[in-house]
Amino acid sequence: MQKLLEWTLEAIRSEDSNFSWMEEFRFDWVPPIKSAVSRIIEGQSVLVLTDFDTEWFEYYLLHYINDPKKRRPYLPFYSLKRVFPNLSKLESTKDFQLLEDILDISFPNGYLIWYIGDGKSRYSKIAYRNDTNLLWLFDEEIPGSFTLRKHDPLLDIKLLQLYRLFDRTVESILFNEVELD
Repeated sequence: MQKLLEWTLEAIRSEDSNFSWMEEFRFDWVPPIKSAVSRIIEGQSVLVLTDFDTEWFEYYLLHYINDPKKRRPYLPFYSLKRVFPNLSKLESTKDFQLLEDILDISFPNGYLIWYIGDGKSRYSKIAYRNDTNLLWLFDEEIPGSFTLRKHDPLLDIKLLQLYRLFDRTVESILFNEVELD
């Protein structure tokens, strides 16, 4: 069985699209992805959250992650904005704590927030509250996160490429083709 870092390099190189930019970032990619996928395999749910400009990507991700054509177990991915429609109205630390309380009750096996967006967005505050959340941040470098540039003209393409790599990673781990240790 292959190690995740080795498998990731091979997966990047096997892509037909221009994905070579990712080779140098694979060392930043593997630790947060390894942590997130481990938690998914353990039965935790993933609450996807994006800033306003990246809502299209949330829709895309949630639409394709459990595509029946994939012939694999369905994964517990949900939109945090749909689970808690009043999310945009939360302001205070107490509001955030109450949200975390209801999420703890609603997801007894645990959950992680997968935040994709600007590091200065109001929603990033929710994701920053737990350092084990999966963060794909724009223009913000935080240890344990994956950083992209907001004004990169290829940002949308890169997000789609990263989603594909994430999806392939999950599938390879589900089917014991890759080991997490």
